[in-house]
Amino acid sequence: MGHKSQHHHPSMPPMANDALSAEQAIRQRAEEALRQQTDRALEEDESLSHEAIREALLELRVHQIELEMQNEELRRAQLELEAARARYFDIYDLAPVAYCSVSQAGLILEANLTAATLLGVARGALVKLRFSRFIRKADQDVFYLHHKQALSTGQAPGCDLRMLKFDGQPFWAHLETATAQDADGATVLRIVISDITERKRADADLRIAAVAFESQHSMMVTNAHHLILRVNRAFTEVTGYAAEEVIGKTPGMLSSGLHDAHFFRTMWKTIHSTGIWQGEIFDRRKNGEVYPTWLTISPVRDGAGTVTHYVATHFDITERKKADRKIAEMAFFDIVTGVPNRALLLDHMKQAMTVSERNRTFGALLFIDLDHFKTLNDTLGHDQGDRLLKTVAQRLVAGIREGDTVARLGGDEFVILLENLNANIDEAATQTEIVGEKVLAALARPYLLGAVDHRGTASVGATLFRGHETSIDNILKQADMAMYKAKEAGRNRLHFFDPTMQILVLRRAELEASLRGALRESQLELHYQPQFAGDGKLIGSEALLRWRHPVHGTVAPAEFIPLAEQTGLILALGDWVLENVCNQLAKWADQLPLNRLAVAVNVSARQFREAAFADKLLAILGATGANPKYLTLELTESLLVHDVDDLIEKVSRLKARGVGFALDDFGTGYSSLSYLKRLPLDQVKIDQSFVRDVLDDSNEAAIARGIVALAHSLELEVIAEGVDSEAQRDFLASAGCDAYQGYFFSQALPVDDFEAFALRA
Repeated sequence: MGHKSQHHHPSMPPMANDALSAEQAIRQRAEEALRQQTDRALEEDESLSHEAIREALLELRVHQIELEMQNEELRRAQLELEAARARYFDIYDLAPVAYCSVSQAGLILEANLTAATLLGVARGALVKLRFSRFIRKADQDVFYLHHKQALSTGQAPGCDLRMLKFDGQPFWAHLETATAQDADGATVLRIVISDITERKRADADLRIAAVAFESQHSMMVTNAHHLILRVNRAFTEVTGYAAEEVIGKTPGMLSSGLHDAHFFRTMWKTIHSTGIWQGEIFDRRKNGEVYPTWLTISPVRDGAGTVTHYVATHFDITERKKADRKIAEMAFFDIVTGVPNRALLLDHMKQAMTVSERNRTFGALLFIDLDHFKTLNDTLGHDQGDRLLKTVAQRLVAGIREGDTVARLGGDEFVILLENLNANIDEAATQTEIVGEKVLAALARPYLLGAVDHRGTASVGATLFRGHETSIDNILKQADMAMYKAKEAGRNRLHFFDPTMQILVLRRAELEASLRGALRESQLELHYQPQFAGDGKLIGSEALLRWRHPVHGTVAPAEFIPLAEQTGLILALGDWVLENVCNQLAKWADQLPLNRLAVAVNVSARQFREAAFADKLLAILGATGANPKYLTLELTESLLVHDVDDLIEKVSRLKARGVGFALDDFGTGYSSLSYLKRLPLDQVKIDQSFVRDVLDDSNEAAIARGIVALAHSLELEVIAEGVDSEAQRDFLASAGCDAYQGYFFSQALPVDDFEAFALRA
């Protein structure tokens, strides 16, 4: 052990001092006995008798034996002394706290092993170092006052300060200091150092927990028997109950009565099995008001795993519920007029057609377009145009029966859905005509727009339907065509869908037959419309299907794609498009810069709902060797209406293989924020219907900005289609749009022209 070095140690314990005194006493007695014998022998005459000599020798022998006994006692005392000294040094060195002896000048004179370990340095290296060297600069004044008080009074109260290990690592310490005298009589400081870092951290955690408990969320703590022990201020603010009114009672006093016993049994079963429950629940405030809250309950367990307390957090979601209702209204109701939008109209039409099928009665659709509305907007401004639209909606709603629907499709176009008309077609037409004439009369009345007395008219197209004999799209188109006939006839009039328009229906039948042979006869081809990032860099393209009919020439996709959807040919067309795009990606794989460009492909809802769609696409990718990360599938919002879980499963599976996903025509359909959050999308696409009027219609501008903000909040990229002018591009850029496509950049190009375009770009 290193105890016998030149280091100074604290004074010895009493046992060690007693042993030293015994040793000295034995030696003194032995020396005195020998001296007396010697003196006696010298004083005796040389002629001492033999008997006297023998007695003297005998006495000397007795003294020798006594001396030997005393020497043995001395050895035992020395052993006890060494043992006591070893025990003392072991206790000193291995003490659970650190000890240091420090001179008045602040130099370390000696330290135990615990101190050396705590400070991170060999004990021998501590000697002669300044103790203050281990004190953080910010706490030097605290130590100075502590040191000064110890020297002046002999003992200083304990203090907390931050110390540093030899390598500079900080820790919190508590110092206890008293003065003592060293072997030379000089005053030294005996300092006890305790590491209190964990205690400080625990204190901080307690303070944080206290602050968290007094957060803006309502919190409650109960014991294991569900008796309330504590609530915070937010609890009082939310429920209206003061702490003294609830402590000692059960949370059942907050029950709204809207949840049955099964609900609560399930709740506690979940808590005991999973360790937490959270969900929406209705509580009752002190004033009797029932309100929705998001409740989280967590058990607190001791070291043995026994539940000792429960902590409940209540978050009042009244405002969030209002916001959700507002969002739902925005999704299904027109934000300007408050009447249903296209999405809700389509839903009502489905229901009306089902009822019509069951009752064998007719329904009717009136398509209403305001005459010269654009002139009003251009002369009086969009704010007055919005006032006119609101008034039009009010007049239309006031003129229909209960159960009928008024909807705004956009711009100045309104629709009235009439249900449960007569089972006789002539009678149903008469009923429809009466409503149409009332509409014309109501909309022809003067409008007071600010200080302007405005007079306007409308053109109304009407069509009848019964059951599911005609599709919703065709019903809308028939009413729309009838409305244009009304405009051609001079406006401010009602026009029914003319049977002579069946020529168009016959053309559709012809196109359907031709479309079936188009795939076999190689009449289809893909064009690619370039897509650009905000910095002007070409980042990809959208593959668009084109049909070159041998008789009719180029057939617009808007004409044959809906036809393909209705007839089921969209499945074969979709497969053809995916195979050709993947083949093209494989060809571009080693051609710069084409190998870095993504290609977006529209996938119909009907095609994506196929059970084997994901397997089929993965097989195409494998067969062609196309890189999935350069393929983006554009899905329409109609997919969000049915079997969302199947949609999410397919998207997630393909996403895991590298395929990208975009939500096409965003804002025109049934978008649900909850589904958008669950879908692993990469991009949303602003529909060109919003982009087209973004500079002229404040509503469309607001919608475009809202779409960008919403998409970015969901961490989705935004691309706008139909960007046909620099002004549109600049507006969308100011709103934060990420990418663009449209005629301002380029029209859709045949593959050879697109490749040349990409090389130039």
